[in-house]
Amino acid sequence: MSETLIRLYRNFFFRKILRVAVTVFIVSTLTFFIVRLMPGNPIDIYISSLMSTQGMSYQEARQMALAMFSIDLDAPLHLQYIQYLSNLIRGDLGVSITSTGTPVAKMIAEFLPWTLFSVSLSLFASFGIGVALGMVMAYRRGGIFDTILTGICTIMSAIPNYIVGILVIVFIGIQWNLYPLETMRGTYTSTITPGFTIEFIVDVFKHVLWPFITYVVCTFGGWALSMRANTISTLGEDYITVAKAKGLKESRITFSYVGRNAILPLFTSLTISFGFIFGGSLLIENIFVYKGIGWLLWSAINERDYPTMQGVFLIMTTAVVLSVTIADVLYGLIDPRVRRGE
Repeated sequence: MSETLIRLYRNFFFRKILRVAVTVFIVSTLTFFIVRLMPGNPIDIYISSLMSTQGMSYQEARQMALAMFSIDLDAPLHLQYIQYLSNLIRGDLGVSITSTGTPVAKMIAEFLPWTLFSVSLSLFASFGIGVALGMVMAYRRGGIFDTILTGICTIMSAIPNYIVGILVIVFIGIQWNLYPLETMRGTYTSTITPGFTIEFIVDVFKHVLWPFITYVVCTFGGWALSMRANTISTLGEDYITVAKAKGLKESRITFSYVGRNAILPLFTSLTISFGFIFGGSLLIENIFVYKGIGWLLWSAINERDYPTMQGVFLIMTTAVVLSVTIADVLYGLIDPRVRRGE
């Protein structure tokens, strides 16, 4: 490898790393100030709760709240921000306000694996289904099968996932009673001890089934339509015509020539989608009470738990920025013009 090429790669990756760092810093700063602009704060919410449930006076409730919470909201905002940055540089995401004494990093580590499990499983399934359907639709374009599936995919892609989730709960779990409602909600049955046992694993898959179906139903259409368009475009390429003229088997042309080239642009989209799985899980996890990172964020927002909100938003931001950067790097490896900034 020549020295010029090495320098080109070094500059390319340096720009990407610098962009990631700057983006995460800017978003972290914006998050710090935005969460404090929300109406109410954790101390006021807790004071109101103590006054309504225990009949305390405002002063008594305030003293108890200030003694319990590990954040001084009366300190100047710029000092709070400096303290936040100082902790962040040391890798300290802070301590949860509402879950007294619990580090935010520990809470994220507890809830994050459930989101990674449920949404990544759903993402791979929807991608596989969409790619397969997209190719079939492209080969049968203009026919009844293609027309019907194109309409279905378009409609399902336009329906918000929380609407599908609510309909699933209402009809499958309540109206038709086709699936136990208690198994549709939560990550696992509370009476079962977590561990690598058949009983626990089966129970986990029972609980993830309907969030999984909801996510797949709402996302496979987009992959199918994209794959259909890419396949149709690839079928018109000259090298496909040459391959047919050489008398190659139709199956080889379909998978080795058409499929491989049509699916390539979708891999960058798949990489980017991984970064958005955390935000995409927010509403579905709350509808099904699936205690992943989205459920944790929703709870933190309701309780105005600033450190937890900041920590989760930081994880989401980092995931999105890294996924976009990885997709950009992969595309840069494929197309050298991207590395040169052309």
